[in-house]
Amino acid sequence: MADSKPSTTPNAAPAAPTQAPGYKAATPNPALRMMGLPNLPKKLPSRNWMIFWTITASFSAAVIYDKREKKRATARWSKAVAHLAKEPVTSATQLPRKLTIILESPPTEGLRPAQDHFTEYMKPILAASGLDWEFVQGRKEGDVRAAVAEKIRRTRRLQEGAPVEEQEPTGEEIVRGMRQRNATPEWTGINGDIIVGRHTWKEYIRGLHEGWLGPLTAPPVPEIPKPETLAESAEGSTEEKKEEEKKEEEKKPERPAQPVPHNTTNDYETSPLPSQIPAEFSPSTPVHFPHILGFSNTFIRLGRFLNRRSLADEVGREVAAVCLAHAREYRQDAVGEEPEIQTVLEKEEGDWPKSVWKEEKPKEGEADVTTPAPEKIWTSPIVLDSRITQRMRRFELLPEDEARAREIVVPEEEIEGWIKGSFRGLWRWATGPSPPRPYWSDEE
Repeated sequence: MADSKPSTTPNAAPAAPTQAPGYKAATPNPALRMMGLPNLPKKLPSRNWMIFWTITASFSAAVIYDKREKKRATARWSKAVAHLAKEPVTSATQLPRKLTIILESPPTEGLRPAQDHFTEYMKPILAASGLDWEFVQGRKEGDVRAAVAEKIRRTRRLQEGAPVEEQEPTGEEIVRGMRQRNATPEWTGINGDIIVGRHTWKEYIRGLHEGWLGPLTAPPVPEIPKPETLAESAEGSTEEKKEEEKKEEEKKPERPAQPVPHNTTNDYETSPLPSQIPAEFSPSTPVHFPHILGFSNTFIRLGRFLNRRSLADEVGREVAAVCLAHAREYRQDAVGEEPEIQTVLEKEEGDWPKSVWKEEKPKEGEADVTTPAPEKIWTSPIVLDSRITQRMRRFELLPEDEARAREIVVPEEEIEGWIKGSFRGLWRWATGPSPPRPYWSDEE
């Protein structure tokens, strides 16, 4: 009986696949075939890949667009004040107008974020205006308060004719003396202060009141004897610990102690005004400085990161108002409203960590009871004296200046990125005019 199964041989060729009638195989693209590339796929990627590429492209587009608009806003306000750098001076030795930039470390952070905020949003506008500026920087709570108050006290000592031995001359005073001997004309107009952040603004107001309403000499600090427990623990320390402490002190340079406040907020009403106090102080302006930390605030930080163009426009507007030097009085309290000085930048306090609002209790055996506790300025309300606030002025941008700035058109080449700029340069190089031919190549 014959076997019904076909015999399989190793050399037998496989059967050709059957094709449906009317089917035509796709012809490969000759251009891709010449380049050695396969045919492009005729179907979309999978659902997961579509989600990934959509999110990636959307986020990248949002970042690129925000960066371009941030550059546009900064460049617009820089061009709005650029004409100040071209104004002629009355004398070749005339000193330029100098602004004071007051920075301080944000709560539970270092000084670097405040410096980066100035470099990114404020410095381009100040550099375009041609103005000079100086810094007052604080690394911990109370530094700005002490610096502002001490600067005012030094001015009062010079006006009241205090002896030179009572105060050591600073570098600024030495330079001012040299300029006076050389008859160098100083700037006679208004200068101005720029205060970055709500925490710095609180210390600026506190230092302003302390400098004008406080005494010129620091109050005596009462000496409080140490408890016996602390004395005994100090005597019982080993010599090895003392040697280690001495080595650490030798390695680290000693930072000068922060001056204690010369008065308190309760002394404002009973403090007399000095006779040399000016009728108007140098104008000032607070600048918004958003800074929030914490993993739980990731979405808030992400939203602010994608909307930096609004911050650049807001800060640029305030800095341009300082450069154009038009000031007004701070708005006083109306019916049911608080003074402008107290409410300015008040929303920033909601970004401060909770640890700032907690009162730190010293541990047993570690507290130094001989020195008074530092004054809490950030968490305390702003206390004002009407004699000081009525002399304060704030920079404001005039409507015509703002309208002129809004009409400024920033060229696309000034804000484009490296990729687009490279393609633009390549296109100009390719389509530009051909170089002139040498004279010996001309056919006669």
